[in-house]
Amino acid sequence: MEIRTKDDAWRLLLVLFLGQLVAFSMAACSFASSFIANLGVDAPLAQSFCTHLLLTLVYVPILLRRRQKLRIPWYWYLVLAFVDVQGNYLVTEAYQYSSITSVTLLDCWTVVWAIILTWYALGTRYSFWQFLGAGTCVAGLALVLLSDANTPDAQDPNKIPLLGDALVIAGTVCYAFSNVGEEHCVKKNDRVEVVAMLGLFGVLVSTIQVYPLHSSSAEKTAVIR
Repeated sequence: MEIRTKDDAWRLLLVLFLGQLVAFSMAACSFASSFIANLGVDAPLAQSFCTHLLLTLVYVPILLRRRQKLRIPWYWYLVLAFVDVQGNYLVTEAYQYSSITSVTLLDCWTVVWAIILTWYALGTRYSFWQFLGAGTCVAGLALVLLSDANTPDAQDPNKIPLLGDALVIAGTVCYAFSNVGEEHCVKKNDRVEVVAMLGLFGVLVSTIQVYPLHSSSAEKTAVIR
């Protein structure tokens, strides 16, 4: 980004600040998920529900105030919300079996899948150095998998690091599909509608899934104990 004026400098600082704020929020969410898992609470969909509920409360009123029809069919938003909720569920569930370090690092697999999807679906082209950087990250993530395979958690017999890693990687696939789909929608539409409908349908999907999945999780925990 070329800085020519004072406004450009302030805009760059704002972008950097917002990026750091998002990174801090994600780190706080990861810590909270790990802390909840260590307390023995297994409620990933409840956490996902809260996230989508906040999006709904903020963006849906703005969308309703505009009084305009949806520019993208509602069922596309339903599909995106379903995939996003599954990604949240899988990654949050992974904290029950793996460490916060492994989950946080392996969550970066989203970038790899997103590169592949945008290459084929959106026609985005990347430079050699971008592929080299992504390849370096993948090599590091592979070392995380090898480390979890060779050093099982001896302190907690309920921890299964490789299962947790597999859940994270499966979740990143869902994240990639959701992120690429959202990018495609945002390019053709206003982001307020996309975020509002994603939050609304995310609440719907989470509500439908929360009872059967959390009931099965409770039964599993009771059997283990």
